[in-house]
Amino acid sequence: MSTVETQMHHPPHHRHPRARRAATAAAAFSLVLTACATGSQPTSLESGTDMFPAGAEVSGVLNIMGYNADADEVARTRADLATKAVAPATIKATEGELDVQQFLSAVAAGDAPDLIYANRDQLGTFAARNAIMPLDQCISGEQIAINDFRESAITQVTLDGHIYGIPEFNQVQILMANGDLLEDAGLGTADVDGSSWDKVTAANKALMRKDGNKLSAIGFDSKLPEFLPLWAKSNGADLVSADGKSALLDDPKVVEALEFGIGIYADQGGFGTVKAFRDSADFFGKGNQFATNVLGAMPMEQWYINILNDVSEQAPMAFDTFKTTAGQPLSFGTGSAWAIPAAGKNPQAACRYIKTITQTDSWLAAAETRASKREEEKKPFTGLFTANQSADDQIKAKYVDASTALESPWKEAVEASYTANDASFSMPAMPADAEFKQAWLDAVNRVLNGDATATDSLAAGQKEAQAALDKAWADLDNTNATRDAG
Repeated sequence: MSTVETQMHHPPHHRHPRARRAATAAAAFSLVLTACATGSQPTSLESGTDMFPAGAEVSGVLNIMGYNADADEVARTRADLATKAVAPATIKATEGELDVQQFLSAVAAGDAPDLIYANRDQLGTFAARNAIMPLDQCISGEQIAINDFRESAITQVTLDGHIYGIPEFNQVQILMANGDLLEDAGLGTADVDGSSWDKVTAANKALMRKDGNKLSAIGFDSKLPEFLPLWAKSNGADLVSADGKSALLDDPKVVEALEFGIGIYADQGGFGTVKAFRDSADFFGKGNQFATNVLGAMPMEQWYINILNDVSEQAPMAFDTFKTTAGQPLSFGTGSAWAIPAAGKNPQAACRYIKTITQTDSWLAAAETRASKREEEKKPFTGLFTANQSADDQIKAKYVDASTALESPWKEAVEASYTANDASFSMPAMPADAEFKQAWLDAVNRVLNGDATATDSLAAGQKEAQAALDKAWADLDNTNATRDAG
């Protein structure tokens, strides 16, 4: 059985430490962006020049930061096509995940790379500080088929009416459960898929186990703090307005979602108890919680299917989509995107590289390479999950739907992942992306740690988030006004 291709092909560590990564990013933004003169670098939109004439020959060196073209054959195939497309320009790459502080320091020092591969929720802040350029003319000049991309992914890279990045993979969540534990408790995935919070609460109590006062099996993991946006949206609420200007953390439906998630932990002895038990598991190994029958169910990003199938193919898994309280599939789409630094020296080559590595034909070529490799290994191909909906649809029809080798329960996992990908939402780009994220993460963590109630903590988070947004939008408006006046 093959691993399921997702945005995170080989996640280097447990994905729970998002709060720590957000704090690091927020600190990097505050420390380094002060050195970047907001709006100081002219863009093609400001100067009126055409930086991306159709069919222009490119040359020189294309410096790329944050992308590993040798991650796997999917990355390598597309990178080779993109490299060929920009020839005779040559590629110089700084591999590994984008170091925000390193990137912004390079911008401030006048030594910006030509192309970056970054998390989509970082681009709003980059754009507001003019560290990256709008891609309007890149898209039109290179004729990037922007309508092929998922609307939710484009929303996440659009600030003040301009697209600042071309999205790549799409990371979404599905419901993962231990089928044996569900069956033993007389339950099914419908009891834990989120469509009824009362059912989830009851299932959590039925599935959890204790040896005396010690937790010995988690019933349900609501995956806080990182999945607050998912639970809020499933309850009909957003954390921020569609225009990215108004924080909505104190919405009663957000409060209700947080109280529900906290309640799931409280019924098992509190978040600290659940987290300690969770962290003691062999998350990436054969001793993972599903394989050892110590976790009933949880919503989780689809890349974890890879891990489970690779190390514990015989685990009694059950999969389904995560659902809203109205019973509709839902996922919180996140991922990376390509962006062009405003001070880069080779924007034409960068734009052509972006176009090629994300276009439908390149994804299809990568899928063919992956499928051929799986066939040689006598393993089925299980699809790709990207921000390019046209590519996803064609790959699924050609390689996944036609496969007779994909067996249950992994077949259901793949189907649920595709449905989740089509049902994904995202938060809009904001000029204070990092600060906003830190505000809601801090609000959730205060409640998880028992330092505040959900109502009080989200009210405090609302003030922090709104203050950050107000300042960032005001700064952006002032920058635009100054530029227009000049």
